[in-house]
Amino acid sequence: MKFEALFRPLQVGPYKLAHRVAMAPLTRMRAERETFAPRPLNAEYYGQRATPGGLIIAEASPVLSHGRGNPATPGIYSEAQVAGWRKVVDAVHAKGGIIFLQLWHVGRVSHSSFHGGALPVSASAIPIKAEGMKAMTADGKISDYETPRALETEEVKDIVEAFRQGAKNALAAGFDGVEIHGANGYLLEQFLQSRSNQRTDQYGGSVENRARLLFEVTQAAIDVWGANRVAVRLSPHGIANDSGEPDPMPLYTHIVTALDKLGLAYLHFIEPRSSGAGRAEPSAMVLFRPLYSGVLMTAGGFTGGSANAAIADGYADIIAFGRIFISNPDLPRRLRHGFPITPYNRATFYGGEEKGYTDYPAYDELTPA
Repeated sequence: MKFEALFRPLQVGPYKLAHRVAMAPLTRMRAERETFAPRPLNAEYYGQRATPGGLIIAEASPVLSHGRGNPATPGIYSEAQVAGWRKVVDAVHAKGGIIFLQLWHVGRVSHSSFHGGALPVSASAIPIKAEGMKAMTADGKISDYETPRALETEEVKDIVEAFRQGAKNALAAGFDGVEIHGANGYLLEQFLQSRSNQRTDQYGGSVENRARLLFEVTQAAIDVWGANRVAVRLSPHGIANDSGEPDPMPLYTHIVTALDKLGLAYLHFIEPRSSGAGRAEPSAMVLFRPLYSGVLMTAGGFTGGSANAAIADGYADIIAFGRIFISNPDLPRRLRHGFPITPYNRATFYGGEEKGYTDYPAYDELTPA
């Protein structure tokens, strides 16, 4: 067996993982376009990638209609969406898999065309200004980012309640847990970072105040699920969607230290090389492992060898794979046995139907009879 550390069992909350190869949450834009509900094609896709005792984190799903910023991304705020997700969960459970849902609000990473002409919302009225970055409109066209509307203090409390309801809806859909999306420049990270948060109320200013919304949202999910079935995702040195804290260490040291006390299912990092920064250092798992005593997951351009080394060296407990899980539905098996890895087709990542989604074969299907 190759990569022995990757295939050691692990306890995650109430679940016994058979291996440490997780499927990362991946936006694919293939939900039903009118209801934003998952459909049978989505259930087939996730079912293909499920393994006994393997963990899948389902793609980010807005907890509110004004929390979306892309066409055909599935939501978790309507009965139709809950029903659609239930079929996905059933497909994963039928294979013996474990599946969490990532709860999402994009904030300013959106366009008014998704909201009936209303502006996107954010921590402060600060637009995305990064050179070359463009918004996607509801009809799939490209536009400049608009200046978002700053949420009023009372509206921030509504965001917390929306995440709470999203957590309840995920429970109703049969998921095994939820992951809070606090990374990649979306709403929760817009509150975390000083360049996007210039508020003067209890959600702005100090590190403690800027982290308040993340902790309130996390606690709301814990109220529904219990801490050991709730996870949080962070990108401390990422610059995706015009994010980036000038000095990340004080902010993220505070966050990670506080999350360590909650008894979460896991804490999930995105390494800088895969969160816009384009560099391997500083490594999130290396920096923050000493601060976090629970299960630590990390993602970002890992190979089987580098993933196995990260676990063997004690820097991480689980490695989440994204792009190569798209093109290798049987990825854990390929890594375990040293089978070749099928390259992915970046052009088919977003939108479409079966092509580049459910038509990647398992290794046996590639082998002549």
